[in-house]
Amino acid sequence: MDYESLLGEEAKQLLTYVATGIPASSLIHPGPRVVDEVFASSDRTNRVLVELARLYGTGRLAGTGYVSILPVDQGVEHSAAASFAPNPTYFDPQRIVELAIEGGCSAVTTTLGALGIVSRRYAHRIPFILKLNHNELLTYPSRYDQVMFANVRQAWDMGAAGVGATVYFGSPESTRQIQEVSAAFHEAHELGMFTVLWCYLRNPAFSTPDGDLHTAADLTAQANHLGVTIEADLVKQKLPTTNGGFVKLGFGRTDPRVYERYATDHPIELTRWQVVNSYAGRIGLINSGGESHGASDLAEAVRTAIINKRAGGVGLISGRKAFQRPFEEGVALLHAIQDVYLDPAVELA
Repeated sequence: MDYESLLGEEAKQLLTYVATGIPASSLIHPGPRVVDEVFASSDRTNRVLVELARLYGTGRLAGTGYVSILPVDQGVEHSAAASFAPNPTYFDPQRIVELAIEGGCSAVTTTLGALGIVSRRYAHRIPFILKLNHNELLTYPSRYDQVMFANVRQAWDMGAAGVGATVYFGSPESTRQIQEVSAAFHEAHELGMFTVLWCYLRNPAFSTPDGDLHTAADLTAQANHLGVTIEADLVKQKLPTTNGGFVKLGFGRTDPRVYERYATDHPIELTRWQVVNSYAGRIGLINSGGESHGASDLAEAVRTAIINKRAGGVGLISGRKAFQRPFEEGVALLHAIQDVYLDPAVELA
């Protein structure tokens, strides 16, 4: 892949940078034996290990220790019109699963209804991750709260390999959400499914005149640390774009070494702090692909993949950039993301 034509002068900076905050030698490195070397010594049951092995053994990244996941929960989270009007074919859940398969993904994650309506045809062909809770925007006036739309037994009944959920850390509702998701993840593990947590921040106070702290490295990293505490097997997080959330907001507890030594302003250093807070990479970090911006999507996706991989993450979970464009273009974009993880020249920083 010609990174310079996609990323311009930033390509060299991203591809040659050597991390100085937390060295790569301090991390659990992604690799083909992740289930044996990380999860086999945990409290996960044999059935969970089987499903994790299936996840890491599916798609174009099979056997690498990296994953590429197609998420399509935006029909509830952002409204179906906002999500699927750019490409109405994806109102049909069958097309969602077909995109994940043709796109070489490790798994597909979407809603109970979308997976349930096609489960007999596809549950054995690609790992299903049932997203248990959602924030719906039809309530007026709008509010932001992740509520359960499905239960764990429904995921198990349809043959899902894993379950996913979101906690809005920092929100007034976060305590309840943590309790609900922790209980759901415990049940999922008992039934033999792995767990994926969207460790997102949500609080109006985090949007400040000096910038949006919802993507601050220190705050998102702490959200990851809370996520792995309730036994997420993968954590999903937005790519950090800034830092110093605790300091700028004047709350919580932190340490000046975070900003002076460990998580300085290079995007790889900021993302590595997210990895470190996920048990030093023992629980894999997948970064969000973000919203679609049209012509710049390919460059943005490749850039995010490079940062994630070089920081020590294990992959991307990219939806709108893929399904809000023609099918073949969506497949090509997913393959481009995966090509970064297949490229031996893109190494840990």
